[in-house]
Amino acid sequence: MLDNIVGFLSDIVWSPVLVYGLLITGITFTLLLKVFQLRHFKEMIRLMFKGETSPKGITSFQALSLSLAGRVGTGNIVGVSTAIFIGGPGAVFWMWATAFLGASTAYIESTLGQIYKREERGEYRGGPAYYMEYGINNKFGKILGILFAIVTVIATGLLLPGVQSNAIASSLHNAWGIPHWIVGVVLAILLALIVFGGLKSIANVATAIVPFMAILYILMAIVIIVINISEVPAMIALIFKSAFNLEATFGGILGAMIEIGVKRGLYSNEAGQGTGPHAASAAEVSHPAKQGLVQAFSVYIDTLFVCTATALIILLSGTYNTTDGTTVEDGRPGLLYSGDVYIQSPDGSRDYSGTAMYVQAGVDKAFEGASYVFDPTFAGVGSKFIAVALFFFAFTTILAYSYMGETNITYLTRNMSDSGTKLFINVIRLLLIFATVFGTIRAAELAWDLGDLGVGTMAWLNLISIWFLFKPAIRALKDYEHQMKEKGSGNYALYSPSKDEVPTAVFWHKDYPERLERTGEIDMFNNYKKNKS
Repeated sequence: MLDNIVGFLSDIVWSPVLVYGLLITGITFTLLLKVFQLRHFKEMIRLMFKGETSPKGITSFQALSLSLAGRVGTGNIVGVSTAIFIGGPGAVFWMWATAFLGASTAYIESTLGQIYKREERGEYRGGPAYYMEYGINNKFGKILGILFAIVTVIATGLLLPGVQSNAIASSLHNAWGIPHWIVGVVLAILLALIVFGGLKSIANVATAIVPFMAILYILMAIVIIVINISEVPAMIALIFKSAFNLEATFGGILGAMIEIGVKRGLYSNEAGQGTGPHAASAAEVSHPAKQGLVQAFSVYIDTLFVCTATALIILLSGTYNTTDGTTVEDGRPGLLYSGDVYIQSPDGSRDYSGTAMYVQAGVDKAFEGASYVFDPTFAGVGSKFIAVALFFFAFTTILAYSYMGETNITYLTRNMSDSGTKLFINVIRLLLIFATVFGTIRAAELAWDLGDLGVGTMAWLNLISIWFLFKPAIRALKDYEHQMKEKGSGNYALYSPSKDEVPTAVFWHKDYPERLERTGEIDMFNNYKKNKS
């Protein structure tokens, strides 16, 4: 009964209205920002490695790594496989298009996170809940903020960690036969050592792991490209021809292709869902647009690099299936294209849908060569590669969940004493560790459905708020561009908005100028006063 209710609500939340609403939002912001994705591509890369530091904030690169920890997860493997299963190779093109447009949404929400961030108990905190309350600045905004915070704490702190840990445990057991309970104990120890260290600890670990895991994954795709180099032109042609319904094999599924490509692209890069602004708000920068540009580039890394790596491994190896939307007599899906890749269930049934097995088989086929014959029980290079990739992808996602949960607990308890807030934060940390361990032992389909419902609700609330608040973020980019031109570099850009423009941006009106004066950064302080005048 509960499963049916949750499934029904999830279908409503993740309806085409949300999917295309996010897409239309991306298109609109792209136009309003004058296609900044192309104009400032070089600046995005430069800013990744240029960031101020302070005891209260983290660098731009650490914020990028922390947000990527949340964006890059199991969806980068299973999500791409599912998109190809439902929409064929052409779905990959629509994932690319979605990433390009979604970068503008990521810019808006992350810049808003910076504008309306607050200093809470010695650390920078911000995100959708903060800009909902302080940006909209009325009772409606406060209600939105509280609702967003509650949903986020439940989804990221209680429901979704177990889904990620189950993927880790299953892949490690498949590759090396490691018992699930041992994986649970190890994850619990690792998480306890990291999450109880707070923001700095989580950011430092994310900074160490995220670049490594992304490079490792992309390198595997490059190896497979080299092995199959003669097939690359045909594969690229297949993606583009399929995307516009010009490939006979996949003719007639254009609608499904676009919808699943857009949906999986949005689900993977999370642009507009309200997750990225949490990390963006913690960054120490002199201008909000700096972090907005960095977070826009994180969408490219997630989709154009990591998701594309998955697609290349699958498509070059031909280890995928694409359904025609029907079901044949024995319950298997009808297929437009069959790579005869499946997962064998204990009861003998076969799952042909988009799974991590597509990538696993693709890696095995590349290394085994012409002698390779697909076997779902074969534990070759592919199973070990998937196990390592999923461990890093899913583990860092759990770390990102921890930080998002903490940030929203801090928001909800900001009127309590320090000891009260710390107590609640420690409780959510312990619950997250428990949920992670429980997930390694028992797969909870209901937890995934509930978490999916929570993420969708976060997206709806965030989408509503950024339509109310996007103007300050657009003005921030114009101001940054003006200062880049005037001062010769964005390095010297300082944000000094008028109180009429963003009256509740307390950090930029009071905290930041006071800090510049207090720390003796006299040149920056004088520039700040000059900008104000």
